[in-house]
Amino acid sequence: MKLNEIVEKLNLEVMSGANKLDNEVKRGYVSDLLSDVIAHSQEGDVWVTLQIHQNVVAVASLNNLSGIVLVNGRYPEDETIQKAETEGIPIVVSKLPAFEVVGRLYNLGILGVADAGGV
Repeated sequence: MKLNEIVEKLNLEVMSGANKLDNEVKRGYVSDLLSDVIAHSQEGDVWVTLQIHQNVVAVASLNNLSGIVLVNGRYPEDETIQKAETEGIPIVVSKLPAFEVVGRLYNLGILGVADAGGV
């Protein structure tokens, strides 16, 4: 599934990387602990988090993630948006809590790493 389909179906607000919304989403990963995401997310994952600082962009770039979904209506800091644009990382925002976002992603067919045969 393409990231732009997820944006449309979940009514997400695009904050950066609008030109990268055709990224393929292979799986989903949810965590607010950066070291956990570095260690366990995989290329093509869409990452669900409430972290809004620019380090999320570095982590997403390091692991070649498809994009970042911020939850609870949290908006990225200005520096985060700038870094995401430079790195080509889409950041989108949902007003929903992480639990609901992950459930909706799952209902769209986006599985977690373990469900998709990962870890």
